[in-house]
Amino acid sequence: MLHVLVVDDHRLVAESLVHLLEHEPDIAVVGVVGSVREAQVVVLDCCPDIVLLDDDLPDGTGADLAVALKRDHPDVKLVMLTGDDDDSLLRTAIESGCVGLFKKTASASELVDALRSVGAGEMLFTPSSLVDLVREPDEALGGAGGLTAREREVLGLLVEGCSNAEIAGRLAMSVNTVRNHNQAILRKLGVNSR
Repeated sequence: MLHVLVVDDHRLVAESLVHLLEHEPDIAVVGVVGSVREAQVVVLDCCPDIVLLDDDLPDGTGADLAVALKRDHPDVKLVMLTGDDDDSLLRTAIESGCVGLFKKTASASELVDALRSVGAGEMLFTPSSLVDLVREPDEALGGAGGLTAREREVLGLLVEGCSNAEIAGRLAMSVNTVRNHNQAILRKLGVNSR
């Protein structure tokens, strides 16, 4: 059973999400709140598996909440909900510790499937969106993790699903060098596996 906390200050959206999720036999809504402060209290009391959080709340942002929750409850999985088409939200979601960014324009069945995927340990970011992010010419990602240009190239190929041997062939380097880059990327980004 997946235990989900809904954090959205728009009552119609929040109630619709609860109505949708309460009919799923493997998902239980453990709370519905509309602010950063309320969410922190409920997460402490209910220990949800997933927090579905709005990107804009009356007392802070979804990113602020995500950072605080990841710091205090590292096992909780965070999915940011947005009605906005701003591409910068992808970077914000990743940097704040979310495992996904979900558009409010998606269908109900897509949301349910997405929550099940997150519960199974998957991320909701599409490989193409991550490739675009790591290939951006600015240093925002490098600033977050200190990745070199070569490490960003390797990361882009990792996101595409390439094996170490494929990466070595495409970037004209040894498999051992690819492994070294992989270890550096994981360390700098603070993740445990590719």
